[in-house]
Amino acid sequence: MENIKSYVQENKERFLNELIELLKIPSVSADTAYSQDVIDTSEAVKQSLEKAGCDKVEICETAGYPIVYGEKIIDPSLPTVLVYGHYDVQPADPIELWTSPPFEPVIKTTEIHPEGAIFARGACDDKGQMFMHVKAFEYMIQSNTLPCNVKFMIEGEEEVGSVNLKTFVENNVEKLKNDVILISDTGMISNQQPSITTGLRGLSYVEVEVTGPNRDLHSGLYGGAVANPINILAKMIASLHDENNHITIPGFYDNVEELSLEERAEMAKAPFSLENYKKALNLNDVYGEKGYTTNERNSIRPTLDINGIWGGYTGEGAKTVIASQAFAKISMRLVPNQDWENITELFAKHFTSIAPAGVTVKVKPHHGGQGYVTPIDSIGYKAANMAYTETFGVPAIPVRSGGSIPIVALFEKELKSKTILMGFGLDSDAIHSPNEHFGVFNYLKGIETIPLFYKYFVELSK
Repeated sequence: MENIKSYVQENKERFLNELIELLKIPSVSADTAYSQDVIDTSEAVKQSLEKAGCDKVEICETAGYPIVYGEKIIDPSLPTVLVYGHYDVQPADPIELWTSPPFEPVIKTTEIHPEGAIFARGACDDKGQMFMHVKAFEYMIQSNTLPCNVKFMIEGEEEVGSVNLKTFVENNVEKLKNDVILISDTGMISNQQPSITTGLRGLSYVEVEVTGPNRDLHSGLYGGAVANPINILAKMIASLHDENNHITIPGFYDNVEELSLEERAEMAKAPFSLENYKKALNLNDVYGEKGYTTNERNSIRPTLDINGIWGGYTGEGAKTVIASQAFAKISMRLVPNQDWENITELFAKHFTSIAPAGVTVKVKPHHGGQGYVTPIDSIGYKAANMAYTETFGVPAIPVRSGGSIPIVALFEKELKSKTILMGFGLDSDAIHSPNEHFGVFNYLKGIETIPLFYKYFVELSK
């Protein structure tokens, strides 16, 4: 352990500079204006894996952005760890809310990160966390301590639903064959208390369109006489929740996993301050489904949220108009046993059915994925817990995350192996938001901890 600590300290500046160079490339997969940047990032990831010590690295073309695959096979009879990560990032909008440009990384100290944090889009999600694995692998190669085989699969479409990863995995089962999958694209409770994510919510993402008259109309001449698509859309969206913030789509809860009181009590043991939570978000109160705590609402319960809504005139000044169309983007976070395709169908059927006469409705599915729960008695989980315990001095706590990594369920189905989610980010790191950042402590601590996972996984596998 002292060797890895020394290695990290000796190479700290280089590790930070290399990550900063990667963060400068605006690999926004959702916006075609950045297509070349996404491709350039795949090449940068390929070069980093080659320099770290992979024997074989290739850029695998897909119908969309490429997947970077690398491997180091030291002995086919030894266990194999498959590392998954993604090099694409969320759009940086709204740009004006960033305190520094999103693709000009800077290190700034904060109350939570006195040692500094790297502020940039993708710093935590997922370039910084993915790059920890590259540097941990580099250490194991340089110190001749790699105890098993390792494969890397780094994709460029996670932020748009991993639309081509399914085909790649299905077509490369033998290439990707492994004993455990390791991912760092989640968080932990705090820098003092590590945690291991044992559950992820699924996702159904749709876009809706409400159309009224065949053109924009004068709100004085036509107001009150024709259906206003924006008014209608607002009412339809409002009706998707009842007075207890329960989702009103028929059949939505049919397959929802209900945790026992004992399981909920076990979850409640994780350190959590509601007052600190509200303070961090500048809220005077929390909000959500009746009968559940904040941590239950954002992990074991399904949700429906409007991610964007638009229509009509939104420019400066006034324009008295009834818009011809109104639109919204809607995401539903799902829990285990809820099938995302079934939920998408239920949503489309319900949303279309509640439209009044005078408008037409279209529901366009975007992407989705299944929820996932991993056992805490597996060799992989035990190895991760032992690694965290050694570097942090306290055991990790198992937690369920409200986020979604849709491909995790796919991995288990196709590759028949469990996924271990070793996250090092914090809730305050503002992923998907302006001023995303990743603590220098967290980045370096991840590099320290990951080699220990390999060590203990191999020992426990004997």
